[in-house]
Amino acid sequence: MKPIRTQLFGKISRLTELLKPPPVDLAERAYRLQTVERNVIMPVKLVFIGILVYYFYLSPWFGEAAISKRVALSVVELFFSVYLLLNLAVGTTLLVRRRLPMQLAQWIIFTVSFVDGLFLAALTLVTGGFDSILYWLFLGLIVRNAVSNPLAVPQIILNLSVSFCFVLAGVANVVITNEDLAAMDESARRAVELTAQENPAEPFFLRLIVLLFLTACCYGVQVLFEKQRLAEEEAREFTGRQEQLRAAGRLAAEIAHQIKNPLAIINNAVFTLQRAVDAGRPAPPQQVAIIREEVERSDRILTELMGYAQLAEGRVEKLNIIEELNRAINKVFPQAVYSGFQVRSDYGEHLPALLMQRKHLSEILVNLLQNSREAMPSGGELEVRAEAGPDHSIDVTIKDDGPGIPAEKLERIFHPYFTTKAKGTGLGLSIVRHNAEMYGATVRAESELGNGAEFILHFPTRTQMKSPP
Repeated sequence: MKPIRTQLFGKISRLTELLKPPPVDLAERAYRLQTVERNVIMPVKLVFIGILVYYFYLSPWFGEAAISKRVALSVVELFFSVYLLLNLAVGTTLLVRRRLPMQLAQWIIFTVSFVDGLFLAALTLVTGGFDSILYWLFLGLIVRNAVSNPLAVPQIILNLSVSFCFVLAGVANVVITNEDLAAMDESARRAVELTAQENPAEPFFLRLIVLLFLTACCYGVQVLFEKQRLAEEEAREFTGRQEQLRAAGRLAAEIAHQIKNPLAIINNAVFTLQRAVDAGRPAPPQQVAIIREEVERSDRILTELMGYAQLAEGRVEKLNIIEELNRAINKVFPQAVYSGFQVRSDYGEHLPALLMQRKHLSEILVNLLQNSREAMPSGGELEVRAEAGPDHSIDVTIKDDGPGIPAEKLERIFHPYFTTKAKGTGLGLSIVRHNAEMYGATVRAESELGNGAEFILHFPTRTQMKSPP
């Protein structure tokens, strides 16, 4: 029994993970919110409202209706006037303002979608309740909400409210019908009861189940499509980043191959020239020293440049920034050794993945953390934050409470061989900037004497950005 229960829980957890909504692309979200409503829903609504204007004001909605039904119809007519003004205001806003702020657009579309459900329920109330032909519009409204609202919570709230509005309209229709029956004479009541269904609850439950099932299907299909879209984007990003690194490696290897051999020949010639000078033959020693110095300098440059060729040997991976930060913290601040340090971490939710080589990101984080540790030789507090930035980016902040960096040295700390420490090499922060810039990232430092130093990294997670719609 226990293995069966374990397997059941495992399947449920896998299903939950599969249906967990991925982070929504902000640009895609804004596009769907406004474009779907403006280009699809507005023309459909225009036709629908035109039909309702005809039936409300140019043709009698009912012939002879009972008193309760006429009261309900009057309320629906008043609601229609408010509904008409609301859609006129929203339509004008969407046509005049082609691009609305995200929060404002989301609030407007959510409100209009909710009012659409209420108004459709009001029409259902006066057109037959549970048996109304307008039931099929509830299904269309659920699909519309799923397309216009990519976020999981607003979509589910709206679609569940649509089902609730249908139930509310049906129940209200039953109540009004019973009141009208009570006001009829005996013969009229019997005639109505004969035409009534024997079991009206059966079609009601069937229709409600269809509404709830469609709500679940729309959500599930959208999640799967969104995950497929993200997988395709990540695949393109993997390919793009890997190709960038390979191109850099091929270029560096070609330059090194073309220049290093001539430099070796020059170095041998200088060695021969030096031997001639040692043998007493005249030679300009200053020129020899200059040649040797330039050769050594060129060789160092080429050696560093050849390091770029190793980039092609690495592999771009999909990295979780939180896991990489924790791994770097544990490496630089092992508790058994650095107990005098207090590291506080603050990580945001739904952070996108970084597509980088792990060793490059590790070098960035480890060097920054080591720099902060060395700035606090007697211990101290370190704050590490990671949060989602705009346009598919991640901002990482590492802040210490050390002595700080003088303002005149702040702009030079990323230069090679420049250091503010007595035993520093001046290469740690230059490596940080070099590795960050390879992936289009930026790093900057902010500091005041006596108030510690703060290093801010900005990682773009997309190099192949989509053009705005």
